[in-house]
Amino acid sequence: NFDDTKAILDELEQGVGFVACNTLVIGLLHEALVAQGRAALARLPAAERGTSALIDNLGRLLKKMGQLKEARPLLEQAVQAKREALGDGHPDTLVSVHNLGKLLGGMGQLEKAMPLLEEAMLVRRETLGNHHPLTLLSIYNMGWLLMDMGKLDESRPLHEEALQARRKTLGDRHTETLASIVWMGRLLQ
Repeated sequence: NFDDTKAILDELEQGVGFVACNTLVIGLLHEALVAQGRAALARLPAAERGTSALIDNLGRLLKKMGQLKEARPLLEQAVQAKREALGDGHPDTLVSVHNLGKLLGGMGQLEKAMPLLEEAMLVRRETLGNHHPLTLLSIYNMGWLLMDMGKLDESRPLHEEALQARRKTLGDRHTETLASIVWMGRLLQ
């Protein structure tokens, strides 16, 4: 019923607010996903756990939720297991290496993050080419890390490369291109 729907939405907006309600619901959904993800990982045979995409996804979700310390062992396990099972240059290994590097950077452990992000960037350049979306993501994140480390002269060419390639491949209005524009502006500032 339209009138009932309007009354409920009006009461929600006045009582709690849509943003607060959505934030609460999203938080509850994230917690439920973490619980389900942990249970699913526990059911996997030990040999499959570390190479499963689930372990990376759960680690990334925990990172997004701000639970960095909880995410770290999962992402470290994924890197180790994938290096052993798939090799250093495998695309799935590089996803895990990149995810761990991003996490360490987010934890402020920039020196530990650097070799991981650099490895992902270099191997992706070699295997996927300079304009592949994953390579561009690695270039962008390496530039971001160098900027956070205060190495602005080293960061600038990476930001410029990512921006030019994203403009060429994705267009000026794509969210990743816009993110590159923002970070280039911050770097120049």
